[in-house]
Amino acid sequence: MHDLLSNALEHSTQFSELCSALYEREINLLANTQLNSKEQIQARLKSLNYYVKRTAGSMLAVQSPLLLDLQNASWTEKQSKQLPIKEQTDADIQKWYQSNKLCLGLVVPVLIKDREKSRIMIDCIDRVDEENQRFRTNYCGWFYLNKTPSHQDESYTLLKPSKKVFTAACSGHQWQGNNRTQPLTLPLRELLLSCQINWRNLRLPVSLKSTIFN
Repeated sequence: MHDLLSNALEHSTQFSELCSALYEREINLLANTQLNSKEQIQARLKSLNYYVKRTAGSMLAVQSPLLLDLQNASWTEKQSKQLPIKEQTDADIQKWYQSNKLCLGLVVPVLIKDREKSRIMIDCIDRVDEENQRFRTNYCGWFYLNKTPSHQDESYTLLKPSKKVFTAACSGHQWQGNNRTQPLTLPLRELLLSCQINWRNLRLPVSLKSTIFN
């Protein structure tokens, strides 16, 4: 009985710490975001409580090999010197997605490159069009499996799910040229998706079973 109470108290404290860090981060982000109307700000604020609690509960509930930084509400892991995509060829990536049954909610990594920095984004499949050999992700849009490049925006490159790739994505690792640079703080959307990664079987998503502590 004592162990159960101690465990519940520990998780409740951790939950509160995570929520506090997430609230602070999101409020600062909102304060520096240009929105067109007060209605947009009100809508963001109304939903903030739900998503902060859901994210914090999910981060505590998920079985992840990554270290959880409670103070900063983030995943942490040692960063590689270069992008961990050396083993990923266009043919291998295409083969992985064509040979696996793609299901809704599956978390996928997407390499984002601009002139200054590169990082791996966490996205998820929300529509599959088998007839046209394509699927849509929640943020990046449509990816084609019979074209190279597979996306109309060449700054988006679909990657094959792997532990190395997801570790970099969840930890917000970034590179400037061939050098490591300051990690990015993930938005709530990507933090939530990081909790849907099935580390035991990257071909399947896991359902979020967040525990909300009051």
